[in-house]
Amino acid sequence: MDGFRFSTDMSVRFAETDAQGVAHNANYLVWFEVARVAYLAEYAGGYSAIRNQGLESFVLESHVRYVQPARFDDRLRVHARVGELRGARFRFDYEVTRNGEVIADGWTSHACVDAKTFRPTRIPQALVDAIARAEASSS
Repeated sequence: MDGFRFSTDMSVRFAETDAQGVAHNANYLVWFEVARVAYLAEYAGGYSAIRNQGLESFVLESHVRYVQPARFDDRLRVHARVGELRGARFRFDYEVTRNGEVIADGWTSHACVDAKTFRPTRIPQALVDAIARAEASSS
C-alpha cells in the first residue's frame, strides 16, 4: 500500500463476527491497535519501552471508514504508519487489506502523557527518532 512501510497479518476470528459471519465494526479498532503495538515493537522497543520511561499514550480520537465487510476466516493485512508528530501528539494511519484490496482505512490520534499525572508531555526524542527511521526505511 502506498506510503505504508509496516504491516501485520491476522485472520478474522469467529468471535469477531455476527450471525452472518461478518466482522463487527468495533473490531477494526482492535485490529488498528494490534498493528500499532506491533509497529512500536518493531521500531521503538515496544509499548513497554514507552511505559518504562514513565509515559503513557492515550487515544484521543479514532476514525474508521468501512469499504467492504470482512468475514470469518478472512486473511487480513493491517498497514500502519505514523502520519503526524507534534509536541505531545501523534497520529497513526491504517489500511486494512484483503488480497491486496483495501477493505477499510482510518486513523487514531494519541497524546503522550506523564503516567502519574496524566498531563501531556512531549514525545521523547528517542521515540521521535525511531519513528523517523521507521518511516524512512524501505518496505
